[in-house]
Amino acid sequence: MSDPSTQKGDFLSNLGKVYGYYTGGFVGFVLFLAVLEQVGVPNRIIGYLFVFLTIGVYALIGYLSRTAQVSEYYVAGRRVPAFYNGMATGSDWMSAASFIGMAGTLYLLGYDGLAFVLGWTGGFVLVAILLAPYLRKFGAYTVPDFLGARYGGNFARFCGVIVLMSASFTYVVAQIFGTGIIASRFLGISFELAVFVGLAGILVCSMLGGMRAVTWTQVAQYIILIIAYLIPVVLLSAKVTGVPIPQLMYGQAIEQIEMLRVTKEALAGAPSHITPFQTYDMLNFFGLIFCLMVGTASLPHILMRYFTTPSVRDARQSVAWSLFFIFLLYFTAPAYAAFAKLEVFQNVIGSPIASLPDWVRIWSDIGLVSVRDANSDGILQFREFTINADAIVLATPEIAGLPYVIAGLVAAGGLAAALSTADGLLLAIANALSHDVYYRMIDPGANTKRRLTVARALLVVVALVAAYVASTRPAGILAMVAWAFSIAASGLFPALVMGVWWKRTTSAGAVAGMIVGYGVCLFYLIGTQYYAMPLWFGVRNISCGLFGIPAAFVTTWVVSLITTAPSKDMQDFVESIRTPRGGVRLVAGEKVLD
Repeated sequence: MSDPSTQKGDFLSNLGKVYGYYTGGFVGFVLFLAVLEQVGVPNRIIGYLFVFLTIGVYALIGYLSRTAQVSEYYVAGRRVPAFYNGMATGSDWMSAASFIGMAGTLYLLGYDGLAFVLGWTGGFVLVAILLAPYLRKFGAYTVPDFLGARYGGNFARFCGVIVLMSASFTYVVAQIFGTGIIASRFLGISFELAVFVGLAGILVCSMLGGMRAVTWTQVAQYIILIIAYLIPVVLLSAKVTGVPIPQLMYGQAIEQIEMLRVTKEALAGAPSHITPFQTYDMLNFFGLIFCLMVGTASLPHILMRYFTTPSVRDARQSVAWSLFFIFLLYFTAPAYAAFAKLEVFQNVIGSPIASLPDWVRIWSDIGLVSVRDANSDGILQFREFTINADAIVLATPEIAGLPYVIAGLVAAGGLAAALSTADGLLLAIANALSHDVYYRMIDPGANTKRRLTVARALLVVVALVAAYVASTRPAGILAMVAWAFSIAASGLFPALVMGVWWKRTTSAGAVAGMIVGYGVCLFYLIGTQYYAMPLWFGVRNISCGLFGIPAAFVTTWVVSLITTAPSKDMQDFVESIRTPRGGVRLVAGEKVLD
């Protein structure tokens, strides 16, 4: 029997070849389904094949990457090259919100939707400059690990776990909501049942192999999601402009949209696609950008990815690769929105309601499209047609009359985006509970088998609860994700940044800051969302971090100044992790986790 370490080495040295074959196989699979469509295979069968075979591939990768080693389960053995870690991070990051929701939001909001693109992209600059290399040099498994060691006690660790749980759970509900939309549409089942269908692939990957399995699965999922995202909009660009480069040509689509908005009678009342501050005023626009940027640099499941790199230098390079892979989708999203809106304005609005295409009825059955004949004239007017932001990307191939295999491909991409992020989030939650609460605080003597059993059991419980919450349709995908960012930013960002960059930050200051920031953010969010509390200064609750973040910083600073300074050893430790060169450093008394 061959040595496992040799097998791992062979795999890592052949990553390019392995994923090259995988990409070629997926392209061949899509072409095969295109042939099946041409010979008359029913659309539903093609939808089933896309959904179940892609989930099957992810499950297979999870099975082949299974592990019973703690270091492999939590941090993938810290042998993931920067290029592939960047790709996995891109997949982990580009959730259902990015794949499904972003272009839809740009479709509905036009210019104002750019707040999401700017905030999420800009956040990785903060990750690279302020946190990723230094947290990697610390040598932790999880974000609460850093908090517990830096601030010398389990109370800081426990506060970090609470914030992590709140933000990650809100985020994972949004991902499962996205899988429910896809499964409901392409499998022909109810949404309430569909949210549980996607859990199978998620649980196999994250339960068997932990971070190791999730990492290699997310690389595979990125390849699928980026192919699925680019192909429809490339075809639309070629169809409308004759040039298959949508990122450069969508200006022509916007020109036609603006012209139709003015000249087509049925489009009376349609807002401009390019005029700023129609939905968000200036305060809400820039406030949302700020919250999303800081939230990006605070999300535990993203920061956890940089614990998997071989070195501090690789952590910094991983951030750069992450930005590149995310850029490919984000640079395309405005074009996707413009070409989709042009198709709707040209071919749907102004058409007889009795002869609308089948996709309108199909998406109406799911509850994401609404048509009403308010004028009783039988002609669809702009104000009589409502389409949910979460339906735009998934429905665009059908809206544009592209082959059904393209619609199935987009569904597979959306599923890959939702599953990859759900994997990372569930793993972050389960790891926090099993490692930071159970192992660090309850049973420090627990052996490897017991720790992994606890992690997997908790993962299943959290997944089932999240699926149940998602089935109740609590809000749109993008709103839930924005809430998660503000929660993470308010509760974690000040403690993390000041813990690295201000030696004088004390345990009492960090804990007080986490409690105050998290509390203010949650109070505003819950009060305005569920109890009709008046908005403060007109700030919408998707930017609730605008109050929680400064409250946390000020509290941390003030309390740190009036409490005893950290020990000299701790201040020297903080100095050491800010040095770019050198090996991993640990606080005295901490174990080496590699």
